[in-house]
Amino acid sequence: MVIDSVYKIIYISLIIALAIALFACLIRAIKGPRIADRIVAVNMMGTMVMVIMTAMSLMLKEDYLVDISLIYAMISFIAVVVITKVYIGIYEQRRAAKKRKEGEE
Repeated sequence: MVIDSVYKIIYISLIIALAIALFACLIRAIKGPRIADRIVAVNMMGTMVMVIMTAMSLMLKEDYLVDISLIYAMISFIAVVVITKVYIGIYEQRRAAKKRKEGEE
């Protein structure tokens, strides 16, 4: 009985610490300065959400939350890949426009 309450305190403190770190990553994703920082922050936010869901699964003793966390991991990975592909496309367009501008001068 005492061990359960100790585990619950540990889980709650872990969730609170991760929520604070998640907020810091959100600030980094919004503020930037570079797009690479934003992509890494979004990826890290997805990982932290998965850890929070897993900690909640252990705290509540609900196994289905781990399955949801795995599904969220796949969705988060695909989202980061798509964001990276979009960024690469924008970067290539800017580079081509810059080369054309330099060629005209």
